[in-house]
Amino acid sequence: MTAATHSTLFPQVPETPDAVLDGLDPEQREVALALHGPVCVLAGAGTGKTRAITHRIAYGVRAGILQPATVLAVTFTNRAAGEMRGRLRQLGATGVQARTFHSAALRQLQYFWPKAVGGELPRLLERKVQLVAEAAARCELRLDRNELRDVTGEIEWAKVTQTVPADYPAAVAKTQRDAPRDPAVLAQIYSTYEQLKRDRSVIDFEDVLLLTVGILQDRHDIADHVRGQYQHFVVDEYQDVSPLQQRLLDLWVGDRDNLCVVGDASQTIYSFTGATPDHLLNFRTRHPGATVVKLVRDYRSTPQVVHLANGLLSQARGRAADHRLELVSQRDKGPEPVYAEYPDEPHEAEATARRVRDLIAAGVPAGEIAILYRVNSQSEVYEQALADAGVPYQLRGAERFFERAEVREAGTALRGAARAGRNDSLLDGAEDLAAQVRAVLSTKGWTTRPPAGSGAVRDRWESLAALVRLAEDFETAKPGATLTDLVRELDERAAAQHAPTVQGVTLASLHAAKGLEWDAVFLVGLTEGMMPIAYAKTEEQIEEERRLLYVGVTRARHHLSLSWSLARSPGGRASRRPTRFLNGLRPGSTAPGARGGAGGGGTGGGGIDRGTGRSAGAAERRSEAVERRPRQPVRCRVCGRTLTDAGEMKLMRCEECPSDMDEALYGRLLDWRAGQAARLSQPDYCVFTEKTLMAIAEAVPSTEGELVVIAGVGNRKLTRFGADVLAICAGETVGEGPGEGAGES
Repeated sequence: MTAATHSTLFPQVPETPDAVLDGLDPEQREVALALHGPVCVLAGAGTGKTRAITHRIAYGVRAGILQPATVLAVTFTNRAAGEMRGRLRQLGATGVQARTFHSAALRQLQYFWPKAVGGELPRLLERKVQLVAEAAARCELRLDRNELRDVTGEIEWAKVTQTVPADYPAAVAKTQRDAPRDPAVLAQIYSTYEQLKRDRSVIDFEDVLLLTVGILQDRHDIADHVRGQYQHFVVDEYQDVSPLQQRLLDLWVGDRDNLCVVGDASQTIYSFTGATPDHLLNFRTRHPGATVVKLVRDYRSTPQVVHLANGLLSQARGRAADHRLELVSQRDKGPEPVYAEYPDEPHEAEATARRVRDLIAAGVPAGEIAILYRVNSQSEVYEQALADAGVPYQLRGAERFFERAEVREAGTALRGAARAGRNDSLLDGAEDLAAQVRAVLSTKGWTTRPPAGSGAVRDRWESLAALVRLAEDFETAKPGATLTDLVRELDERAAAQHAPTVQGVTLASLHAAKGLEWDAVFLVGLTEGMMPIAYAKTEEQIEEERRLLYVGVTRARHHLSLSWSLARSPGGRASRRPTRFLNGLRPGSTAPGARGGAGGGGTGGGGIDRGTGRSAGAAERRSEAVERRPRQPVRCRVCGRTLTDAGEMKLMRCEECPSDMDEALYGRLLDWRAGQAARLSQPDYCVFTEKTLMAIAEAVPSTEGELVVIAGVGNRKLTRFGADVLAICAGETVGEGPGEGAGES
């Protein structure tokens, strides 16, 4: 299933390399054309990041700039890798490796193990829970299912952060991590687990990365072999890389710089697995000459949904919040988000099911509707409510589409019919391709009308119906296509895990919904203790919960509903409160002390910085050249790094370092600048550039001496505008007339 795919029609392969660029917006086009050197793409939700990077790869391949076999694109899920392979195939760029970190590492490990270590690679442990349970038992501990899950998660975290058992207690103390058990006990279980693996000659998924890193570090000949094969690297969802994955990436890349990373710090929701946005936020520090492109044009969601998403982040705190992207919807207006309160959970589920049924009756496909919740245990009441309402649904997280038994059986039947051709009596009277597919699949359980209710029978029918729709779309896109052509298409899609859309309302956790999108999204159970979750105690944990809700909001294209219930069961005490994250956003609530408006702050609009150290415009350089005097190296006032970028030198800090800017003051300065520019009939930047105004709003000068030393001010502008600026900084109202000396322009 690819709920993010809005249409299953088959696009035509672009005829020329330049045709690959057609339809890209200016920023996406810059990404596609930035084929050399380090590139960092900061891409907000719904801004077409996958489109941008797949077109980048396809353009490079089709133009002969990149050799397909030398490109390695990595992401974090098989679904995302499959979608990337599918898109590259549709763009005519076959042969590019698009894999998960683990898949790419396992492939290399299997190939080089005999040479580096000798013998066969140890067997891969598919699920480690059973071995963790045995390790705990050897430590005289009996863990229930939830405890086992938590302890297993701790072991995984320790391994991806490259923490050995002996160092685990110290690592927990240093990171202030909330361990599920005494760290010393967990370290003992962790150590025993590792010993059990050695005794049984098995490795787990984290070992795949660790062993690959070890071989590439120790065997320079093997590292050179890998670097000789892969020359260009693309990393999607870069905000989710762990320290171990970053180490592996560094070894792959070596001392080269053909690396393109894509991410959004505001969508970091997997820190419990060791993921950290620091690598994304520090990319410019590690690669000072990097081209940075910001994608903020949201093509997914309506202005109403985008406004709520921006409002959620406007109240956020922390380093990721300082680099948030303010989205700008490119869609027509839609309905306002719906906020609903219910007396108890069953009432909330029943009302949600009724609204889902109404949307389906109004023409919204069931496969374009999702109900999202914080934890999987919340799904049961919604499964029952949907079944009672006669609405088909599917649980996110089931086996992959092409691995389902009914899909494999259908593929075998279609392949046999294609070989038999007109000799197969099943195809008698079936003139077109879609009719032939319907005839074959009718022997496997497909009918023109879906079965009543839900369950396994309905799930099987939905899978077969997806194949029928795929055949219909395929025939529409490729008139005259045969059953053999369709079988070949299915084989290619299976290899790429590029599944068709299954019709049925999706039930999923917020974490599982990452990377997907639907026409209508219902966010349910939004109460304190569930959102944020009760065990989120620190500010950092609370902010990750806020980002999780932001991810949920930005899954919606058109319809968005947010609901909560005051009690768990009918007649229960109405003690619950709606999530704090909606304070000031839902009707009737009071806003907390936000750091900016619903769209303020963050890194602002989209744009391109090619990393030349001259991000300021030519006119700005001319207008302020007289104020620039030779000085000693300018260093960031936060981290101490030497600054070379003109914009950063104005701010006296790295773009990535935290800002303490007075947002309200910055807004007043922008309004004042617009008035001055209009009166002078000059561009805004001739008064002051935005970077200069940001520097003023951060410094909040109170004297002429404090103002004149800010880059971009100087004596001339101090004389012309200084009195106004200092008055605004002091909170005073500036008159309607021009600033001091402004009339001499």
